[in-house]
This record gives sequence, C-alpha cells and structure tokens, in this order.
Amino acid sequence: MNRPLYSLLLHLALPLIVLRLAYRAWRAPAYARRLGERFALGLPPLKPGGIWLHAVSLGESIAAAPLIRELLERYPQLPITVTCMTPTGSERIRALFGTPEYAGRVQHCYLPYDLPWAAARFLERVQPRLALIMETELWPNHIHQCARRGIPVVLANARLSARSARGYARFARLTAPMLAELSLIAVQTAAEAERFRDLGARPECVEVTGSIKYDLHLDPALAQRAAALRAQWGAQRRPLWIAASTHAGEDEIVLAAHRRLLADQPDALLLLVPRHPEHFAAVFELCRRQGFATRRRSSGEAPDAADQVLLGDTMGELLFLYALADCAFVGGSLVANGGHNLLEPAALGKPVLSGPHLFNFLEIAAQLREAGALGEVADGEQLAAEVAGLWREPQRAQRMSQAGVAVMRANQGALQRLLAGVGRLLA
Repeated sequence: MNRPLYSLLLHLALPLIVLRLAYRAWRAPAYARRLGERFALGLPPLKPGGIWLHAVSLGESIAAAPLIRELLERYPQLPITVTCMTPTGSERIRALFGTPEYAGRVQHCYLPYDLPWAAARFLERVQPRLALIMETELWPNHIHQCARRGIPVVLANARLSARSARGYARFARLTAPMLAELSLIAVQTAAEAERFRDLGARPECVEVTGSIKYDLHLDPALAQRAAALRAQWGAQRRPLWIAASTHAGEDEIVLAAHRRLLADQPDALLLLVPRHPEHFAAVFELCRRQGFATRRRSSGEAPDAADQVLLGDTMGELLFLYALADCAFVGGSLVANGGHNLLEPAALGKPVLSGPHLFNFLEIAAQLREAGALGEVADGEQLAAEVAGLWREPQRAQRMSQAGVAVMRANQGALQRLLAGVGRLLA
C-alpha cells in the first residue's frame, strides 16, 4: 500500500472514524469538545514560524515537558505549538504550560487527522521551522506535507519494538518513503536504530541518543509535600502502596492483592490510579462492589483509618501520588498492554513492581531489573507477596530504592543529545 491508497482508504474510513469518536465521547465527554480541530477547522489563534511538537497522549506529554522547557530556554524567540490526540494529553499540556509564565510562548491544539488536506491546512496555519514528533507517532501525510514545504521533521525519543517493526514492514511501500523523509530519528537504543534503518530510514539520519525519560525533572519540594500530607492524614506509619496506570482487567487483580495484604495488615491503604479518566467512575464502583471502603482523591477529603482504598481520580498529580507511597506497582503490565513508565517511581526512590508485559519498555525494564530496582510479578498473589515483603524488609526496599535512583543518574543526558541534533537542523 502506497500513500495515495492509504489516503483514499482513510477518507473511506471517515464514517467509522466519526463513529469511533462518538463512542469515545459517550464514554468520556471530553472527546466531544473541540471536534473541529481534528479536521483543522476552528483552530485557535496560533503564532506561526516556531517549533511544532506532537505528543500523542498523556504519557508522551509528560515525557515531552523537559524538552519543551529546554526549547523555550534555548529559543526564546520561537513559539512552541504542542499538539496531542487525547483529552488527557490536552489537560496535561494545559496544566503544565497554560500558566501566565508561558502565555504567548506555548500554544496548543489537537493534531488534525492524517488527511492530506487537513495536514496541509494545519501546516499553513502553524508554518513551523521544525517539527518534533515524540516516540513513534508516525503519520504519513503529516510527514509528507512537512517534506513538501522543506520543514525538517525529528522523531524524538524514538522507540520501535520488534513486533512494531514487523507491522511496519508489512506496509513497506507506505512506511519506507515516510521514514526516508525524516531529517533525524533520535532513537533510544542501538537495536531500535537498526530496525529503523532496515525499514528505510536514511542511515545518516538515525542517531542513538537514549531515552529522555531518564532526564525527568522533579520538584525538590515534592517529597516534603508528600510527607507533610501523610502526616496530616496521620498515616506516617501506615502501610501505603500505589498501583498506578492500571487498565481494565488489572484493577481486579490489584484489589485481590490488596485483600490479601489487609488480612495481615488491616490498616494498609492502597492508592489506586486508573490510566484513563473515563474509567474512574467504573473503578470506584468496582471497589465499592467488592466491599472496600473507598474514598475519591477528587473529593479533597483525607482518608480516615477505616478507608482501605484511595482512588486517584485526579489529573496531573501522578508524581505526587507516587511520592506518597512506600512502594509502587506500575500497571499496563499484568495485562498485555506493554507497560507504562517505570522511571517515574524509580526517580522518586520508590521500589518498583510490575507485571510481565513490558514490551513497550524492554530496555528500561532490563536496566532496572539488572540493577535490582525492579520486581516482577505474574499475578495478584505474587503482587501481594512482593508488597508485603517490601514492608517487612525495609533494608531490601532501601536497596531497590537506591538502585533505581542510580539507574536514573547513569542514563541521563539523552535530552542534551537530542537538543544538539535539533540545534543543527534549526541553524
């Protein structure tokens, strides 16, 4: 399949795309807002001539934040246009950069669908000097429209699993020309660099820079604020663990593990944070149906001694919730979703646990595992045993904590290597 055929099929699929969007809007009303932006209609006022950065969803938006701050520092004269595809990503971008400090410097909208005319209309409005795409969110028409206008495109913090590479290879007539139009592919590992070259990327445009997720910037006051809140709750000595970024089918496993923990530690408290806001209400009802005394974080009320679960149903404070806990389970890994960012709790000095499904973070998981900073579990029984063991053996928890921080420090520098490549293209 080549690009014209891809564009034709995308147009034919528009009714299905609209139906899917309507279904998402029914599940999460935020999808019903700003629909025109998804077709490059009714875009907000945007200053042209700067840098366009695309971060598809929440995880990429968080990872992109240090990069955006560095770009603002290095290129104060250039506006930064940040796009995403999901309401959660949009809320995070607005929370981070919607303050008066960034007014007129960071602007935001949804990225239009990958239709040739929508991509062209978007670029005519933004007229970027450079495009930065986070990780592996590749859209053939957006990239081709940039190439037609001489706009260099950087694939930043790029990752490509063996499974994804096989998928791209099945559509080589579409993906090879698209990859060849990229000006810089800043990949996380050498193995991924080889996969991009094999798929058609120009060898001289592929550089191994590492993962910018290791360059996570933490508020120095975060730990102190978390300790102060636990003191306010009267929970300094209370066993407290977090299960974050959980998916459907995983919440039940986590709650089963928590029930086991409560049998030995009746005062244990679980911070349960579903990955997607549209699942907040359903997970709250699940907790209540299973008999757990549950309080919602969004209520603003402190959990009392009788509460067993605190549902993290707020946006933009996952790092703070990690800081509250003694140890952290990172979801998307007990179900075949590929896992989520293991480095956030590691950077905060938390012992990190995950399930076996980590194909989105193989290199990061391997480094944490080899350092002794990651514990992997197969089911709820093992999860409960690991959490209980960390509470019972504070010295082991401390060793895991120190190992995770050491891995973070040893791998930092990817952001500066990426910015060096960006500087060459902007020069």
